[in-house]
Amino acid sequence: MEVMLSVLVGVLVTAAVYLMLARNVLRFLLGLILISNAANLTIFAAGRLNTSAPPLIPEGAEAPVGFVANALPQALVLTAIVIGFGLFAFALVLVFRAYEALGTLNSDEMRVAEPVEDER
Repeated sequence: MEVMLSVLVGVLVTAAVYLMLARNVLRFLLGLILISNAANLTIFAAGRLNTSAPPLIPEGAEAPVGFVANALPQALVLTAIVIGFGLFAFALVLVFRAYEALGTLNSDEMRVAEPVEDER
């Protein structure tokens, strides 16, 4: 299972880098989301996937009984998903406002603060 997730992470990172190298800002944003999901899968796979029992502590015991799944990577991934969604929403609003103000999503044409180069 870890091998399959490793291949999936590689595919996601490859697609994310391809999208992030594009001139379109919206494609960059989609690449950012893909690389965020790849990082989440990496954290999740680092916690070792297994089919053991959930980490529940029985009443009266001080620790889980037997071999249990690690809950820390699951909590980290859940937190990363929430942060990634917030980042996506904020970046989407920024892209929308940039499109409204500049009329384009091409990063080469978004040169409001830079002087126009003379073509000689």
